[in-house]
Amino acid sequence: MSRTAALFGASLLVLAPLAAAPAAAQQAASLAVPPLEFTHRELGNGLDVYAMPDPTAGTVTVTLWYDVGGKDDPEGRSGFAHLFEHILSRKTVNLPYGQISTMVENAGGTRNASTGQDFTNYYETVPPQYLEQMLWTHAERMARPVVDQEVFDTERSIVQEELRQRVYAPPYGRLQRFVIGDNSFDESIYRRSVIGSLEELNSARIEDARAFHEAYYRPANATLIVSGNFDPAQLDRWVDQYFAGIRNPDRPTPVFERPVETPRTQPRLVEAYAPNVPLPAVAAIFPGVAAGHPDAPALDVLQAIMSRGESSRLYQALVYETQLAANAGFGLDDMEEDGVVTLTATVAQGKAIPDVEAALNAQLERIRNEPVTAAELQEAKTEIVASALRQRETASGRAFILGQSIVSQNDPRAADERLAAVQQVTAADVQRVARTYLDEQARVSIRYQDESARPAGVPEDSWRNPAPVPTFVSVPPAVLPPNELLPEGRRAAPPALGAAREAVIPAVAERTLPNGLRVIVAKSTDLPIMNAQLVLGGGAAADPADRPGLAGLTAGLATQGAGGRSAPEIARTLEALGANIGGGAGADATQMFVSAPIASAEAVGAVLADVVQRPDFAEAEVARSRTQAVNALRVNYRQPGPLASAVLNRLLYGASPYGAPSSGTPASVAAITRDEIVAFHDRWWRPDNATVIVTGGMEPEAAFAWAEQVLGGWERPAAPKPTVGNRAGAPAGPRVVVVDLPGAGQAAVTAAVRAPRRADAGYYPLAVANAVLGSGQNGRLFQEVRAKRGLSYGAYSSLGARAEGGALVASTQTKNESAAEVVGLVLAEFDRLAREPVADQAVTDREAFITGGFQRSLETTGGLGGLLADAVVNGLPLSEIGAYPQKIAATTPDSLREAARVVSAEEAVVVVVGQADMFIDALRAAHPDVAVIPAAELDLDSPTLGM
Repeated sequence: MSRTAALFGASLLVLAPLAAAPAAAQQAASLAVPPLEFTHRELGNGLDVYAMPDPTAGTVTVTLWYDVGGKDDPEGRSGFAHLFEHILSRKTVNLPYGQISTMVENAGGTRNASTGQDFTNYYETVPPQYLEQMLWTHAERMARPVVDQEVFDTERSIVQEELRQRVYAPPYGRLQRFVIGDNSFDESIYRRSVIGSLEELNSARIEDARAFHEAYYRPANATLIVSGNFDPAQLDRWVDQYFAGIRNPDRPTPVFERPVETPRTQPRLVEAYAPNVPLPAVAAIFPGVAAGHPDAPALDVLQAIMSRGESSRLYQALVYETQLAANAGFGLDDMEEDGVVTLTATVAQGKAIPDVEAALNAQLERIRNEPVTAAELQEAKTEIVASALRQRETASGRAFILGQSIVSQNDPRAADERLAAVQQVTAADVQRVARTYLDEQARVSIRYQDESARPAGVPEDSWRNPAPVPTFVSVPPAVLPPNELLPEGRRAAPPALGAAREAVIPAVAERTLPNGLRVIVAKSTDLPIMNAQLVLGGGAAADPADRPGLAGLTAGLATQGAGGRSAPEIARTLEALGANIGGGAGADATQMFVSAPIASAEAVGAVLADVVQRPDFAEAEVARSRTQAVNALRVNYRQPGPLASAVLNRLLYGASPYGAPSSGTPASVAAITRDEIVAFHDRWWRPDNATVIVTGGMEPEAAFAWAEQVLGGWERPAAPKPTVGNRAGAPAGPRVVVVDLPGAGQAAVTAAVRAPRRADAGYYPLAVANAVLGSGQNGRLFQEVRAKRGLSYGAYSSLGARAEGGALVASTQTKNESAAEVVGLVLAEFDRLAREPVADQAVTDREAFITGGFQRSLETTGGLGGLLADAVVNGLPLSEIGAYPQKIAATTPDSLREAARVVSAEEAVVVVVGQADMFIDALRAAHPDVAVIPAAELDLDSPTLGM
């Protein structure tokens, strides 16, 4: 056994300014990213163990990475590594089905897993006293999993629903996963999609799963990373106890002889079509590089220049200046053995595909033939460093950076080294990699359009890559006998818990400036980052009845020119400072945020002051933002989930201010005028209607001084502060409504009842009742819809927090054929919640789940700011961040049952969006009064939806 310490633990990675950099970049020159600090040892069985202790953390994260991913899917079994990821966490010799998720959530923790082309990982974040239990569960899964027919069939069905939800339901899901995926590589181990296909998933057998585990899930093929609040010496003892005795199988892991890929020497055009594509899209694919390639840092900088932020070349040329595209991006996917560069653009309404392609080509020619400017180069580097700084704020974030470095480059220091290499990239490097990799002779161009544009005779799978798919490895059959769940009396019990550690609540202070502005500050980290949120009363509820979307459009336009700076100048200034800015309107408040390194705070504050107090609202910017918003809404309302949410909200709140979509509709947004925007800003954007919240690494007095400097001069109007009355309106009564969306890849199912205000005492026991119903993987909805029946990728409920009447909403997506069945399951759980008592231990467990999530939010700069903003919006004292866990913990079975009386199937509003002819007969049999609205006739501007 050996141990080595990280070499980068003593110094910071510092961004050095270029001599020619502008003043804004000079102010960001002192950005420094703390390197990853870790120790490493290898067990005798080959398991690599990395420890990243942080005694200030309130949690500990355990991640186990296996060196197996989509590229290792067996022949004829695409998607199998991902399917097995689902299977492994379900049952072991000592843990019944779903018990791992139960343990994690009852601890107040969170868990998940993911599969990439190069890896599969499993991870949990829990309070520190649960660390030993989590290590034990990982050892169970590695050495003693149970793969039986019930687990196999259920998880395969769930994965197929995930595929439908991620690929078939969204308008551009097929483009990303299938069309681009299949054409990114030719004779390559990365040719197939990680999520696979319905057909090959159907062909998989339980014997394949057992063989797969035996082949790849072994200590010598795994890396364990523990990050957060723990004792390193104790960790060593536990790791030895639970993992050192696990033997590797006698057979080596399968080795796939890598195919030799023939370089592309001529361009190729792919024409693809799919249902419910509201706006065409184009893409260009070029060969890239592996993650460890020397050119990877220069490609990072190239990507940032081309598409990171609103000052990027693609955004400016395609989206902002010409308005040819609704969006445009430049993506890098660099994996362990190869990579790909993908440019995409969604064609704006009324624009032509050839024009977007020409504009995209012009930018490719420009980046190949002209050196980037010193300002662009410095801005890109600053953005990369600032992003890295934010990613390292939490122990879990650092664990994932380390894990990705190991699986993609086999080097735990790779992330730090790549960040340092980015600082050495020159303008000549950027031009060189652009010329090398953006090679027109190796390009695959894609046009993606609605199914209605497909010419007669063109097959549905016209997008398929003509290059033959390589023959992949076949995994040898398992030789070990399958495991079985032991009888209850013979199962090993989980380890006992360690001593609980008291949660640390950040200190919060507030002041009110002479102009009426409320200022709240809370230091949440020692990292040199800060986050400021401006909360303005009113929100979307203040929109005029015929102008939903006005508050949101006003917030978005505030950054599009202000105080003498144009929109591009604001974007360039902030991005050169490593800052992010944005805003939007919720039901009860408009919020603006800015996130920046502390070194940039003064310069960022000067921009924020202009954005808040002196926005231009130029006619050209109003027209541009209006068009962009309409395009985004057209895309959103062709997706079952978002459309169902908008319809449900309208049915719940009718003609009241809460009823209209907060983002507006294509018709309402298109009608908004500059005068209306100016009037809304003048009426609602005022210091005595605002609160600024500063979190992050700033000391409190420095944060107060920053707020005073930035917004202390904001003048308070003489007119009285405006208000919104009767936001929620009277409940409209139960309804069952179907929106018929032909060609929908899935059906979205939602159901809701009205609920108390966030400030009401009854909110807290109802929050626990909601957790019983549908929070996390232990919620009843998840268990009934996904775990027991495999009808969905997930089924959940949420309790909306609003200043006036909220709503408890259940939501899921399922294949169209099972929509009626899922509606029945959801409504049955509504009635069960109100009818059946919940046991004491179940209440306690759900309380722990809620408070655990709350505590994790307190650990991040943005999370803490969000919780304080919620308190402000809902009229709660700032002490709520400390009192909330106690109020949740005060819930009893009796108070929960009393609060749950509002949850009733008879009072529920139900909305289903999908291809109605596949489920309407079954749904009508259960709900004879169901109303059906063709999607083309739906009117979200009307309280009656056009019925």
